[in-house]
This record gives sequence, C-alpha cells and structure tokens, in this order.
Amino acid sequence: MVSISAPLSFDDYVILLNPADGVGIAKQPIPAEAILQLPDGSPLRVHETIPPGHKLSLAAIRAGESIYRYGYPIGQATADIPAGNWVHTHNLDLGTLSADHAVRVVEPLAGVPSARTFLGYPRPDGKVGTRNYLALISTVNCSAHVVSQIARAFPPERLRQYENVDGVIPILHHSGCSMAPGGASYRYLKRVLNNLGSHPNIAAAVWVGLGCEVMQVGECSPLYTADEFEGSTPRRMVIQEQGGFQKTVEAGIELIESLLPQVNAVRREPQPLSKLVAALQCGGSDGWSGVTANPLVGRIADSLAAEGGTAILAETPEIYGAEQLLLQRVTSVEVANKLNERVRWWSKEARQRGFSLNNNPTPGNKQGGLTTIAEKSLGAVAKGGNSPLTAVYEYGEIADQPGLVFMDTPGNDPMSITGQLAGGSNLILFTTGRGSVFGSTLAPCVKIASSQDLYERMVDDMDFNAGQLLHGTTWEVASQELLELILAVASGQRTHSERHGLSENEFVPWQPDAVL
Repeated sequence: MVSISAPLSFDDYVILLNPADGVGIAKQPIPAEAILQLPDGSPLRVHETIPPGHKLSLAAIRAGESIYRYGYPIGQATADIPAGNWVHTHNLDLGTLSADHAVRVVEPLAGVPSARTFLGYPRPDGKVGTRNYLALISTVNCSAHVVSQIARAFPPERLRQYENVDGVIPILHHSGCSMAPGGASYRYLKRVLNNLGSHPNIAAAVWVGLGCEVMQVGECSPLYTADEFEGSTPRRMVIQEQGGFQKTVEAGIELIESLLPQVNAVRREPQPLSKLVAALQCGGSDGWSGVTANPLVGRIADSLAAEGGTAILAETPEIYGAEQLLLQRVTSVEVANKLNERVRWWSKEARQRGFSLNNNPTPGNKQGGLTTIAEKSLGAVAKGGNSPLTAVYEYGEIADQPGLVFMDTPGNDPMSITGQLAGGSNLILFTTGRGSVFGSTLAPCVKIASSQDLYERMVDDMDFNAGQLLHGTTWEVASQELLELILAVASGQRTHSERHGLSENEFVPWQPDAVL
C-alpha cells in the first residue's frame, strides 16, 4: 500500500520521454491525491489514479492544444486538462495531422561485417537459412488438408535420423479461388507463394493444388531445372490428377521421403550477420511498447544495418502520423515518394471504406495506455532504429537491399508477417505489451515483452524481457543480451513459440479484394 502522506519521487513513478512533452508516463500505479515532487522541486497533486503505462498531465493543457509524446504531437486536447490529471481517450483526440513532411536524403550505410557470426544453412543463391525445412505449400484452401496430412506423417521421431532437417512443414491458407485473375488479391497471393521457393529457411518445397482453382499450381510455383536436386521428381502435385485425397497424400509422403536425404545433406556453417533478414513486428502493444521493447529492437535493427544485414519494417497503417521520422532519413527521393504513395493509398482506402486510420488502436492497446494512431505509430516506428531507409517494397516483394527497408502491409500481425516472410525474412523480432502468442511456421519468432509484469505473467511465451530497462538495466546491457539471444536462435536454439509446436494457422496472405 503506497503512503501518500509524503511526496512521491518523480523518477520512481514517472518517465518523461522528452523535455518538450507536457505529459509523463506512469511507471507504476499513481494513486489519486498523491503528491509528486517534480524535477524542479515543485509539488504536483495527482487528481485521479493513473494506471501504469498511461499519461499524466504535468502542466495545464487547454482545449485544442497539441499534446506531445517523444517530442512529437500525438493529438489535441478535447477539453481543458488541469495539471495532475489522467490524459487518455476521454480528453485526447487525433485531430488533424499535417500531410506535408520535409524529405531529407542521406547517404546509405556501408555495411561493414564484424567478427560476429551465427550458424546458418547456406543456400545456392547466397541466402542463408536459420532453419532447414522441407515445405509443403498449399496453393488453394482446397488442398490445405492434404498438405497437413502429408506433413503430419513426418513427426520429430520419424525425422530423428535426419539431424539437419528442422521439420517437414505445411504452409496453408484460406484463399486461392473465387478471386479476380490479375487483381490485387491474385497478385499478392501469387507473389507470396512463388517467393517461398527461394525462402532461405526452405531447402526444398512441394506445391499442392486441387486442379480447378483460379490460383493454378503452375502459376505460383517456380520452375526448377532437373539438376537442382539430382534425380528429383516433379515437385508439383494436383489432387484431381493424382486421383483424389488419399492417393495424393500417399504420393506426397513418397515424394517427401525421396527429398529428405538431400535436404539433410545441408549443414550449419558460420555465417556473417549480413545474412540475417529480420522482420520487425509489434502486436498487442501497450504504453510501454514504444518506451522499452520497440526502441530496443531499433538498436538491433541498427546493428544489423551496420553489419550489412536487413531489417524489414512494415504495417503501413501503423506508421501513419509518424512517417516523417522515416522521410527524414531516406537514401533517395524515389524512396520517399514510394513511402508517401503508400501512405496516401491507405488514407484514400480508409475514406472510401468509411473508416478512419485512427480506429487502429485496439481496445487492448487503449487499455495499455495508447490513445491515437499517432501515438501508436511513433512508438511502432522506433523498431526501425535510426538507420537510413534504403528501400520501400510492395507486399511480399523480395527485400534485396541491405539496411533498414519498409514493406507495405496491413497492421494485422499474421498478414503483415506473411508479407515479410515472402520478402525473405529468416527470423522475426516481435515486440508485445499486452501479450501475443503468435508463432510462425516458417521462421523463428523471438517474442520481446515490453514490461516485467508481462514477462513474468506469460513466461512460457516471452523470450526476452525488455521491461528490465524500467528497473535499472542499461540500454547497452539489454541490447547485448538481446543480440546474443537472436544469434543463438538463428543458430538453432528454439523459441518458446517453436516449443509450443509450429502453427498451421498464422500464414495469412493479404487479400484486399472482394471474394467473388
């Protein structure tokens, strides 16, 4: 029980993210009627209980005035807010954001590899896998059950003799038909399924279709030369041509058996950090995500960029209101134009469909302390660190530029990560404040908790505790610890989500068009 008879230490209860901010963030619950001793020594009476991760007005704010976090506006006050009051959705709204942002072109980083390495699987095209999978890829939802059944015939005990095979994985989705050929949904799905053929974590792949669907197997699976795998058999299967469900399952099992020795012949070897392609993702964010976990991942992104590696930032609706932070460090005007074009597309799409991008913060986000999309976006962009932005990609395009890059995706986590995986991500750095249990079939997902409370409450799901930054751990120490964990995972250490079993339900290609 906190005694409120004596002034409370500001540093023990509040974080001020920027001296220009008129609000502080509660580190722990601040009881109503408590007296805070401000940094200048003056007292501040707190008029209502402030939950942890939520905002406290440090000075009076008049209705219509901008409210700042990280030194940037996150919206306007909708009423007069006395000093010492809770600042949240009841008295803060997005208002109008400026669409005109200055562009600053900077020199790209010249990635310089260090002596640091990880143990990865080398591929003929120069990419490196963090896992060595044999993948069964469903081209339409009608073949999803066949794909699952073939994969289930190869549990860990059956693969024990193949020590270098990390698994036979099913990749399935719930689309592939009832779509307009050539439309956005068709293009995105075709691109995603095709690009899996060169994914660094897949040593060999088999595409499985039904036969009568819009997304034909031959349209979305790469062509292979006969000598890529000595004595290989065709790696496309069509259920209607095979003679039905059971015959396709049996033929698929036989095909996988023939490929396993060849996949097992690939071994882990020391690899430079430049071969890491990290998907940067946040989900179930809270008020601490942009204070601890996201900036910490931003430091990792900077480290990878400095080594010549790649970090893929995504979720276009969740950079809305913070895109200026990226436009201030692009490597060309063309990169800035591509980013602005995608933000404009989302704004137009929102208007046409009758919703606002400010609807993005979820109820859970708001319970965790977030209010407007600008506040959420400023914290989300922190995952990108401070490196120059070298490229902007459409959904699922292969990320072939080193450094920090951006991919246009929805804010939905599985949908966004699917695009990043199609782009070549061989691992995922996933920050969460409320708690996410996302687990990818295709790449290890490192879960990073924004607070000590979340880490302890969901210890079987969280891989790293960024909340230690609120309790005395330095940024340098936390960054080094997280990098060591990432290299261990890239070298084969299993994440919590992998230990729970690879999910068959979280590969979700973006399908923006109407279903016919």
